[in-house]
Amino acid sequence: MPAILKVTELSKRFGGIQALEGVTFEVPEGHICGIIGPNGAGKTTLFNLISGIYKPDRGTVEWQGKKLTGLPPYSVALAGVSRTFQNIHLFKGLSVLDNVKTACHHLARYGVLAALLRLPSVRAEELQLDRLARELLDLTGLSAMAGEKAESLPYGHQRRLEIAKALAMHPSLLMLDEPAAGMNPEESLALVDLIRAIGERFKLTTLLIEHHMEVVMGLSDHVVVLDFGEKIAEGTPDEVQRNPQVIAAYLGEEGTAC
Repeated sequence: MPAILKVTELSKRFGGIQALEGVTFEVPEGHICGIIGPNGAGKTTLFNLISGIYKPDRGTVEWQGKKLTGLPPYSVALAGVSRTFQNIHLFKGLSVLDNVKTACHHLARYGVLAALLRLPSVRAEELQLDRLARELLDLTGLSAMAGEKAESLPYGHQRRLEIAKALAMHPSLLMLDEPAAGMNPEESLALVDLIRAIGERFKLTTLLIEHHMEVVMGLSDHVVVLDFGEKIAEGTPDEVQRNPQVIAAYLGEEGTAC
């Protein structure tokens, strides 16, 4: 299948640390690509470069034939790229519903004056955004908690709320940074089902950073392995798990983490 995401020779240095060096890979449309590697391998740096938080020292990122390299994060988001973060980013004092509605407001077409006057068109759009936000909460299993404050949610549900916020951006590329972090095995398995379901429903291409091998190997069509900022392997989950470099660098000599 033709690639819809192309990462070419992507490199980034922070002072004396080479965080990423010449990373190249491609992802076909609709596929889930897992990004794995030990701590400090450069996974989150890669996400930050793709999403526009960092500018690369060298290399390019192309999405749907458009060059994203050097664009600010809001322009990358408007190009259809949405992400979650390793450290959860929520408006903790707002309700669960309002957290998702804030992410929906880029879809609103009214201006400041219309909002101040509370014109009928504004009220109609607000109702539409409210329905969209509630649909996303229902999809992520959070509809019963719509009125609760985000900070009161259990950790696993906060992760789901961040996914709902990312979906509110209407992405075509969804980037998930350790979505199963802090989850127990049962929650992790439920997350696998959720990610697969939203990918199929919204026809998403997905990039996934994850340390839970059961999650990443169970979800991914393709896996890219980083170590010390360099790509050391890529392929299907089975191919990666049998790769001697991966076993030595990340999975342990016996490969028990698989």
